[in-house]
Amino acid sequence: MLFIGIDIGTSSVKLLAIDEGGKIVNTISRDYPLSFPKPLWSEQSPEDWWKQSLEGLKELLAGLNPADVKSISFSGQMHGMVTLDEEDRVVRPAILWNDQRTEKECDFLNNTIGKKNISLWTGNVALTGFTAPKVLWLKENEPENFARAKKIMLPKDYLAYMLTGVFATDMSDASGTLYLDVKRRGWSQQMLDILGISTEQLPRLYESYEVIGCVKPELAEMLGLSHDVQVVIGGGDQAVAAVGGGVVGKGSCSVSLGTSGVVFTANEDFFVDEFNSLHSFCHADGKYHLMGVTLAAAASLKWWVEEINKSEDYDGLLKEAEEAKIDDSLFYLPYLMGERTPHNDPNCRGTFIGMNMTHERKHMTRAVLEGVAFSLRDTFEIMKDMGVNIDSISINGGGAKSRLWCQIIADVLKVQVNKLNTNEGPAYGAAILAAVGHGLFNTVEDACKSFLKISETIEPKEENAELYDKKYSSFSKIYPATKALFKQLI
Repeated sequence: MLFIGIDIGTSSVKLLAIDEGGKIVNTISRDYPLSFPKPLWSEQSPEDWWKQSLEGLKELLAGLNPADVKSISFSGQMHGMVTLDEEDRVVRPAILWNDQRTEKECDFLNNTIGKKNISLWTGNVALTGFTAPKVLWLKENEPENFARAKKIMLPKDYLAYMLTGVFATDMSDASGTLYLDVKRRGWSQQMLDILGISTEQLPRLYESYEVIGCVKPELAEMLGLSHDVQVVIGGGDQAVAAVGGGVVGKGSCSVSLGTSGVVFTANEDFFVDEFNSLHSFCHADGKYHLMGVTLAAAASLKWWVEEINKSEDYDGLLKEAEEAKIDDSLFYLPYLMGERTPHNDPNCRGTFIGMNMTHERKHMTRAVLEGVAFSLRDTFEIMKDMGVNIDSISINGGGAKSRLWCQIIADVLKVQVNKLNTNEGPAYGAAILAAVGHGLFNTVEDACKSFLKISETIEPKEENAELYDKKYSSFSKIYPATKALFKQLI
């Protein structure tokens, strides 16, 4: 038996097949372009996702027996707004999670409608990345396109629709729209009324491990699949990455070092923090989770290596950074795309501060890694204030390949960092959901216990942790001191 996970990322789609023992038997990745038509805007063509996913499926299956495939599931970049007309044509490019054009709409939702009301109806407050402000922006700025939008969906749901013809989404991804009542796991009619949309324009809600249908017969025939291959809806990338990292069940926690950085804790019950600094979302295991996000984690390192140093030599620059000692005078704020947790400020910017004539490239590279770790600690501090006790985490994402970065995170967060026998994150988590949906396991937690094992543990170094405590205290003062200046620079 084979189970396929498809992860629709910001820069590429990754496809992965596992067998019934959880062993990865093949992986494929295919890139697609990202568009920035105006400053702070970020868009993609949904047709590109579909084209590259379909080609990726052909490539993935070329080295396998397609008849062995039992089910397919998805992980998807969250919050993106995909609109289809009455003939299922894409109305306009998808507006993505890291798009910052909706400051005005967020201000309306948070301050005119009111954060208290928004939080009561959805469990969260408006952020520029969420889908609801995008719907308002479309309504106000492109009324013709808004009128044409007969289906409104999320990125992975577009693929599921193209593959099955079933208009569906899941609770975890829908949580990031700001028009799901997260606690009650249903669309919020109050929010739909404010946005001017109806439930008929929205997909049916499923749990992430539920089967929504089968692959269309014509696609199954083209791919060599049997006509009863099931499609499991899957979930938002962070919830599915958490499944791929075994973060299911009360109190488990992960850190994801992808394009964005995420601290994710699984919970049995729904609850929110006092200031809605964290996201309170449904989890892909059918329960709930808390999540804090820094928007430019591995994106910060990519920017530093490729755009500033004009290099592809990540290993070389990271090895160089190992030689740099912890410097309590040099700081990096990783706000290249604004920031979400805890500042909820689309105007803040990436910043190096404290440089002097003794600093070299190695110090600045290390400062980038530390700045991301400090931003993740911002979320940790909120969770600790809520009574969430975390002494170990699992780590995933491309940034987790760096031993130095993992050690810095262990030292900054003062926790044990566990690497698993797979670092495939969302794609692997999607394959797990496919297996659960097919019936190989009774629960997502059972599947994770069977498939996932700790391969390496990194302990925090007490001396470094003490130094980083002092440095984090200084880091925490920089944003408040620069906030007004960032606003003036826009």
